[in-house]
Amino acid sequence: MKLERTKNAIRNMLWGVLNRIVNIIFPFVLRTVFIYTLGSMYLGLNSLFTSILTVLNLAELGFSSAIVYNMYKPIAENDTESICALMNYYKKVYRVIGSIVLIVGVSLMPFLRYLINGECPKDINLSILYLLFLGNTVVSYFMFAYKTCILTAHQREDIISKVNIVLKLGMYFIQTISLIVFKSYYGYIICTILNTIFTNSITAFYSNKYYPQYQCKGDISLQRKLGIRKNIQGLMVGKICMASRNAFDNIFLSMFLGLNIVTIYGNYYYIMNAISGLLIIATTSIGAGIGNSIATESVEKNYKDYMKFTFMYAWLSGWCTVCLFCLYQPFMYIWVGEKLLFPMLDVVLICIYFYSLTMGDVRSQYSAAIGLFWENRVYVLVEAIANIVLNYFLGKKFGVHGIIIATWLSIFFINFGWGSSIIFKYYFVEYNKIEYYAKQMLYFLNTIIATVLTYVITYHINGNIYVKLIGSAIVCMIVPNIYFLIVYYRTNIAKESYDFIKTNILVRLKRNKGV
Repeated sequence: MKLERTKNAIRNMLWGVLNRIVNIIFPFVLRTVFIYTLGSMYLGLNSLFTSILTVLNLAELGFSSAIVYNMYKPIAENDTESICALMNYYKKVYRVIGSIVLIVGVSLMPFLRYLINGECPKDINLSILYLLFLGNTVVSYFMFAYKTCILTAHQREDIISKVNIVLKLGMYFIQTISLIVFKSYYGYIICTILNTIFTNSITAFYSNKYYPQYQCKGDISLQRKLGIRKNIQGLMVGKICMASRNAFDNIFLSMFLGLNIVTIYGNYYYIMNAISGLLIIATTSIGAGIGNSIATESVEKNYKDYMKFTFMYAWLSGWCTVCLFCLYQPFMYIWVGEKLLFPMLDVVLICIYFYSLTMGDVRSQYSAAIGLFWENRVYVLVEAIANIVLNYFLGKKFGVHGIIIATWLSIFFINFGWGSSIIFKYYFVEYNKIEYYAKQMLYFLNTIIATVLTYVITYHINGNIYVKLIGSAIVCMIVPNIYFLIVYYRTNIAKESYDFIKTNILVRLKRNKGV
């Protein structure tokens, strides 16, 4: 069975974008309320505990990704029995994982105070607050989380997005009231726990409604279990890498510089992560479609798609990089004030970090669809170790600069450089990886040029901070895209990408509108 890949991808992308917008605007409002009602230390504490729980979630070991990958082939073959057995296995393992996270999480409680440099809010009981954070993480493992994999594997992330939009809107409203009226941090966290419970329950309801043939029953073969465990071992180090990249930044900043610096870094990271999240929608929306294509199409067809998607994504992420660089400081000045601004050097480093991070997004989707979890284990483990070591030494010596540089070094040279070679070694074996690297470097260079050109223009915009922000935003919409159009429009990859967008996206959008 071939999924309607383009139709599903467009639907997932549209709802995914709406979901991401909700999850950008309202948390932004909440973050602002946090700063002006409770103060930066509370927000720093929130970031720290979130980071700790991210590390604890390594117990999941990427198990859900391995299960979804193992569902692609049975779905293509209409093998309902195998899918039911996979779900049953998933359910059992998730309960074990939830128990492990609970036990390990409780055992870390005596060490919480040692992770904070300086003062913490006096009216907060660290142990109670931490237990609430831990409860929110653990409850998900016992509340139908395994049902989500059915929707993901069938490329129906739009259903997940719709549930999240409705419930998150309610949660954000109640949390805002809790902070403004009652100034209750505990109430804020309790709302998060209730949202997790409702989200998992309603998602499970829709999974049963649309795919009632899939029930948790049966057992998978020993051979398949061994295959899943092998993939999990590869995914485990990938999870460690992700944790070291995001969570350990905040942990080291808290240890070396205190909760206020964690808040400032968190503000900049929040904006960067929000944009990155919007971009990732484009790749995750086609994730199951890629998996289906790997199972049903030729390597040649998949390679052409891979290079095409890489080009389109590089254009999009390059434009976002330009916008970040030119709009970061005026926006942050309006939002949080001059006292919570980073120097311009940090903005430069964050933008380089952002673009380098996006360079591997398309490759990651293909790598997961192919099932290269085990093959990726070495490079991601080296990246994780390198990032933690560099974070410690560079962060201790250079502070925030060192933390950002440490993360960028590991991303660019190990994640992108080394990681990209794996997919050519095991799948695109007949194609030249040097061509891929050269094109990525060309995209990177053109992004730098577009950024400099746009910044030079925005630098000369006069007026107050609001005029500068609006004027800069207009320039960012026009200049980088004109530059990219000039340098790319004669290339074959640009023509192929245009034909793809025209044929598969624009035509379908018009058809859906009844044009």
